[in-house]
Amino acid sequence: MSWTMDRRRALGASVATVAGLALPGRARAEGPLKAGWVYVGPVGDYGYSYQHDQGRLAAQSHFGDKIQTSFVENVSEGPDAERVIRQLATTGNDIVFATSFGFMNGVEKVARSLPAKKFEHATGYKRLANLATYDARFYEGRAVIGTIAGHLTKTKKIGYIGSFPIPEVVQGINSFTLAMQKVNPEATVSVIWVNSWYDPGKEADAAKAHFDQGADIIVQHTDSPAALQVAEQRGLMGFGQSSDMRKFAPNCQLSAIVDNWSAYYIRRLGQVMDGSWTSGAVWMGLDTGNVEIAPYGPKVTPEAASAADQIKGAIIAKKLHPFTGPIVDQKGTQHAAAGETLSDEALSKMDWYVPGVHA
Repeated sequence: MSWTMDRRRALGASVATVAGLALPGRARAEGPLKAGWVYVGPVGDYGYSYQHDQGRLAAQSHFGDKIQTSFVENVSEGPDAERVIRQLATTGNDIVFATSFGFMNGVEKVARSLPAKKFEHATGYKRLANLATYDARFYEGRAVIGTIAGHLTKTKKIGYIGSFPIPEVVQGINSFTLAMQKVNPEATVSVIWVNSWYDPGKEADAAKAHFDQGADIIVQHTDSPAALQVAEQRGLMGFGQSSDMRKFAPNCQLSAIVDNWSAYYIRRLGQVMDGSWTSGAVWMGLDTGNVEIAPYGPKVTPEAASAADQIKGAIIAKKLHPFTGPIVDQKGTQHAAAGETLSDEALSKMDWYVPGVHA
């Protein structure tokens, strides 16, 4: 079942890694578990909402007739989100997954008023006994693709298409830039903000502007493949976002950061079924498979691929953190001394840029 409304998404970073908060889940009544999802964009965006829906479909396939799932796409933040979340929770759903940071106040309000229901929120920080949060360390993937960009750029100019300047997006820009500059210290990143998570027209225009200004690689933190299609048309290079977008740019996609929510949804729904569900916070990354790196495209050289694989492996093995010092911002303020790693709390509040970023 699906309803349609306006949409927008805003992602932020959770502060904790894993922190249990609540009472165990209660035993459920007989019959299939009913679960609902709320999306900020269309399930056909081939980006963020699409990947959450792939997780829903994986859970439906895994549990079969033991569950019934539904979703609402294109939901705007604010009163609409609260209304939709409440509607899902009061029409038979045992648990509701609200997948936008901007849904936070709405889901918290509904959860307080319906303590017998369960809720999960990506990617917020407000939790209750019946409201959990979950998130992904997308900045880890940015370090991998930043390494690739550092090896491949010829103009030393990277174009970044940003959605909103919130901590999770800023993390990605900084992580990408730091990794790129370890390989290519003179390379810089220019950001164009489109103030939307899904607007193919604006995304394409931003890509054209970046290329017109000399960038030979584009990166995006928006959800449509429109920017990559511009790269394909111009014979330049780019990275996909949230899902593998190579079919839209078979020659020019270098790789993509892929969100994989399937295992998480299957695990959490299983816990609701067996009564072991508890609230808490989880921040997953490359090591859990929640963040994946898509296969490298034909323009990625063996040297770049090898370097990217090394970074990915080191992050998974906990031998490398993308935000290990020395790290200073553009004002010269030190945020991490040599060998020091930024805490999750510091990452969740990131509102500054490293040198080399023009935002």
